[in-house]
Amino acid sequence: MTTATRTKHIDELHFEHQLWLNEAKFYSDELKIYQKRLEEVISKNNSEDVRKKVEHFQNQFIIQKEQLDILNHHVNEHEQWLTKYAKENPVAIDKKLFADHAVINDKVETFKKIYADLKTDFYKFVAAHL
Repeated sequence: MTTATRTKHIDELHFEHQLWLNEAKFYSDELKIYQKRLEEVISKNNSEDVRKKVEHFQNQFIIQKEQLDILNHHVNEHEQWLTKYAKENPVAIDKKLFADHAVINDKVETFKKIYADLKTDFYKFVAAHL
């Protein structure tokens, strides 16, 4: 069975790239805030159990930041490819259809799900220890 490939205009792809990059900046800023919140938790409760959980969240935040960097890299690469293509093929570029960037989209959606779960766990942890 063959799956039909979705196509989009360059302006749609560009819009999605900008949206993802802005969301990634938001997540990155949010992670910095969460790190400060962890510092508050550890300053008020220095038990070994809490320290281990703080370390767990710190590690998870590092991993999520790395994932954001990887996603940003993929999005920027695709954006650069589109820009180069548009410069080399300017005639009716706004009418040309491109394959949807489904792989990037899947990675972004997976990141969002994992991040949302981490955020939920983090809020529960903070609520229990502040």
